[in-house]
Amino acid sequence: MNKIFNLLGIIAIVVLAFVGGAVVVLAEVFPYDYLDDARRALIALYKQKTDYKSPYQTNLWRPARTDERGVTIYKPARTYDGFTLYSSSHAQKAFLITMEGKIAHEWNLPIAAVWENPDRQPRPDPYVFWEYPHLYPNGDLLVLYVGMGDTPWGYGLVKMDKNSKVIWKYFDNVHHHLDVAKDSKIYVLTNDIRNSEIERKRYRHLAPPRIDDSVVVLSPDGKLLKKVSIMDALLRSPYARMLQWGLAWNIEADFLHTNSIEVIDRATASKLPFAKAGQVLLSMREIDAVGILDLETEEIVWAAQGSWHRPHDADMLPNGNILLFDNWGNYEPGGSSRVVEFNPRTSKIIWNYAGDGARLLASPIRSGQERLPNGNTLITESDGGRIIEVTANGEIVWEYVNSVRGGKERKLIPVLSQGIVRIAPEKLALDFLEAINGSETAARENAGN
Repeated sequence: MNKIFNLLGIIAIVVLAFVGGAVVVLAEVFPYDYLDDARRALIALYKQKTDYKSPYQTNLWRPARTDERGVTIYKPARTYDGFTLYSSSHAQKAFLITMEGKIAHEWNLPIAAVWENPDRQPRPDPYVFWEYPHLYPNGDLLVLYVGMGDTPWGYGLVKMDKNSKVIWKYFDNVHHHLDVAKDSKIYVLTNDIRNSEIERKRYRHLAPPRIDDSVVVLSPDGKLLKKVSIMDALLRSPYARMLQWGLAWNIEADFLHTNSIEVIDRATASKLPFAKAGQVLLSMREIDAVGILDLETEEIVWAAQGSWHRPHDADMLPNGNILLFDNWGNYEPGGSSRVVEFNPRTSKIIWNYAGDGARLLASPIRSGQERLPNGNTLITESDGGRIIEVTANGEIVWEYVNSVRGGKERKLIPVLSQGIVRIAPEKLALDFLEAINGSETAARENAGN
């Protein structure tokens, strides 16, 4: 009889615990927040231990679509010639290549050589890569260090000289993208894990802890000048309702995933009634939006959602239009991705490129583009490990495929960072141009242009 009573007692305790737990979860009462935080931490730890056993398991490597390597298409009469700057996920390096695909210069600075935070251990080298290298005319380079399988994933911003020697470093959770304004100030994206509460009735899915993005402004020598929360700026704006739907599935609690920033100059601002010089254009992947942030009022003053999905790399063009990499918005033949130019005053798409049956354009994440001075568009298809230059009518006149391969049977290709640019030789300082060309003749020819 005692055994029966003991068994019934145990069953009663289990039932009460289950019912109590259900009440805690459904009503979100104490100790729900602690339990939910523990759950999220366990999920993150589990994902790091299971999804990141090898860098080849991560999105730093993708199946190679072709055996082609290096420059596979080059039509000199149709291209905007110059050097192409890119970084690849296989190494903490950046490369400057010629139109023929020859490496003219490279930078190499492992994170171990710059890291100085004893409270945080970065991921091993194969999981750390450079995002968005920015080249100065004299060969100095800005790079963002990010770690795959870490939260937050940004490690820091480093400026180095042409010989990869550190000039200065800024440690914050920088990620994705940066812009250098005409006054040499640096605008960069950072993220933090925040525990601030947001109105639960309307935004219960944004419950803390969250990964919130900010815009950081640095002096030319890397000193912090200003930091503005993008989430807060959006919530205090008329566009706050963009946060009310479509985000409940985001178990990573990364509700904006801002992935590009560009300072709006005076000439471009004059083309748009809702923009001012000094504001910044942002791309926010998780809400399928582009927007303009005023850093003085700390408010989103304009935002738009369109036919694009999970976009990257919003660029303001001189005509006032916006160029955007639409990662998931192509439903026509040619791949899942496209590049679109749209009029922000009317939301009308003016131009797009979406690949074709012979050469797909498909990159679920990252990627970007640059409108070149001759009207062509340089496109980075990150997941394809590929860079292409296309004309206004969609003809590929230059193509470069990452030559590195890895993984089993060497069938995987490292992805390319967004922010890849074409640099005309006359934009480089003569001494740096002479160094990378290895001759005074090339420098003298450049001086005569």
